[in-house]
Amino acid sequence: MAAVDADAQIPEYPLNAVQTITRKLEFDAGHRIPDHRSQCRNLHGHRYVLEITLQGDLVDVEGAPDRGMVMDFADVKALAMEHLVNKWDHAFIVYEGDVKVREFLQTLSDHKTVVLDRIPTVENLAAVAFNILAEVYDAHYGVNLKLKRVRLYETPNCWADVARG
Repeated sequence: MAAVDADAQIPEYPLNAVQTITRKLEFDAGHRIPDHRSQCRNLHGHRYVLEITLQGDLVDVEGAPDRGMVMDFADVKALAMEHLVNKWDHAFIVYEGDVKVREFLQTLSDHKTVVLDRIPTVENLAAVAFNILAEVYDAHYGVNLKLKRVRLYETPNCWADVARG
């Protein structure tokens, strides 16, 4: 084992590097793709997996509990739960133009329904999630914090990404 030189100068940050963190959350929801040619046109559900990637500078405030972090993972989770996950978890997500299903869902008292202005494909759900979460995270917490990417898994093998360039 090689000796470590305690006086060696190690750069504080990698040159030209961007710091990101990712938090993964899961929720269950139902939907349908009304005009799809396969069984996806039927009412069904998924165990969605949501990955939230944030980009920012590390907090460097003496004594701060999140010092050395882009954002505390517990805070990332709490905000995502409040603004998105709790609203979509165990809900049926329906396209506003899917009149038959909307009318049916309205007959169920206290049913948790989320109505979207677009068909609830995983691509559209990822885009909606990105827009909701960008409003929550961007420049409100941390140092130069912004939502970098949302990845939404519909199944373990199928997902959609929405990312800033």
